Amino acid sequence: MAMTYAPPPTEPGHAPLTIAGRSFASRLFVGTGKYKTYNLMRESLDASNCNVVTVAVRRERLYNEQGKSLLEFIDLSRYTILPNTAGCFSAEDAVRVARLGRDILEQLGNPGADWVKLEVLGDKKTLLPDPSGTVQATRELVADGFKVLAYTSDDPIAALRIKEAGAASVMPAGSPIGSGQGVLNRSNIVLCLELLKQGDPTFPVIVDAGVGAASDCSVAMELGADGVLLNTAIAHAKDPVMMAHAMRHAVAAGRQSYLAGRIPKRLYATASSPWEGTISYIPGE
Repeated sequence: MAMTYAPPPTEPGHAPLTIAGRSFASRLFVGTGKYKTYNLMRESLDASNCNVVTVAVRRERLYNEQGKSLLEFIDLSRYTILPNTAGCFSAEDAVRVARLGRDILEQLGNPGADWVKLEVLGDKKTLLPDPSGTVQATRELVADGFKVLAYTSDDPIAALRIKEAGAASVMPAGSPIGSGQGVLNRSNIVLCLELLKQGDPTFPVIVDAGVGAASDCSVAMELGADGVLLNTAIAHAKDPVMMAHAMRHAVAAGRQSYLAGRIPKRLYATASSPWEGTISYIPGE
């Protein structure tokens, strides 16, 4: 008898992520730094299927040794550019760089001109965020009309203060930038999620920094994060394009796993089949 092929059902759990009134199909945000070539960056972005890419807007980071701008290798009709203030160590410097990014994107006509990924770092060794500087810069940028997506540590109270300062999204670190250690303190990420979503379950929380492998993305999403932002894990992989594919699927799988609801962890085994009603087979009968 001929078998009738039934197409697979629509993938569940793929609702868009909404931040500051804008919706995105992909919950994976990808950076544009550290790639060996701009062509490799372009291929990796395509493989990731992301909608938002982050760009450091300092002039020395926009151009390579040949004087080519990485913006020439990004399809501005496909991606929303999220300018970031990477390399800023004071609120004043971060605000200045954010405004520079807005000017550049306004000239290009990109819809993300009034968005900024805010980074105010405390020191060059750890690249951990400066909590007070981040709050100060968030307030100034929000007052200036920016939609601020703010990088912070996994300290729940620091994260809450940034939200109270007006951030459109708070982005707690899984571990230090570029470390590849994954989500080191899952309990703190869960606490960040609980505090930030209290009274507003739709407030977007994105785990940012420290991802090393696809499994790290799945962990972040299974904890309840709304998205993941990464750069080094793809750019410095042996095969960045293949890793971009892996990250894409890991974020989607982690989201589905979170929405499906995992079974509780138990100390002892639990039989998959019931003990009652089983049929015993005796050879020879």
